[in-house]
Amino acid sequence: SIIKEENWNAIWESNFEPVRVGEFVGIRAHFHPSFDPAVQHEIKITPKMSFGTGHHQTTHLICQNMLSMDWEGKTVLDMGAGTGVLAILAERLGAQQIVAIEIEEWSAENILENVALNKSQRISAIHGGAEAIPATQFDIILANINKNVLLEQLPNYSHAITSGGLLLLSGFFVTDAPDLVAAAAQVGFEWVRTDARENWAVVLLKKIQ
Repeated sequence: SIIKEENWNAIWESNFEPVRVGEFVGIRAHFHPSFDPAVQHEIKITPKMSFGTGHHQTTHLICQNMLSMDWEGKTVLDMGAGTGVLAILAERLGAQQIVAIEIEEWSAENILENVALNKSQRISAIHGGAEAIPATQFDIILANINKNVLLEQLPNYSHAITSGGLLLLSGFFVTDAPDLVAAAAQVGFEWVRTDARENWAVVLLKKIQ
């Protein structure tokens, strides 16, 4: 069949709505108007094909959890960074240095675009997977991926985090959370809390060994 000519980018833009997590953070595309002054942190993104617009329950959950964490002067690793929105938020909250790793090449490029769009200064983007984690230790690790990848990479996170460091995991269902908590315990993490939103979960863990 013949499809009439349309401006597909304009259609995409019309269907992309800004996201707001209470008064803590607002995530919008560059073509949206600014949020009202009550929003503490406004982040602009050009998502393209990258995950991390804030619309998914897992991104929302992580943003909520980030509100209650201490970021001042911390080093942060953002695994499966997508658009880089969590890395950008971590910088806004006071993180000293953030490494954002993304397996998809176009997403790694998109992170750099969004870093520039938000005038971020302390974020570096790396194209790769767990093998790309720098040989250093981080105070906080964020990983919003999926259950199987998280289970595979938990030992990498254990080596890459400081004693007492915090690991924030999401990208899985509530029913998967116990498996991840148990696997994390095997590599030196203790459970802090689990939160849920529409059957999706986020788990906060602390490195104790």
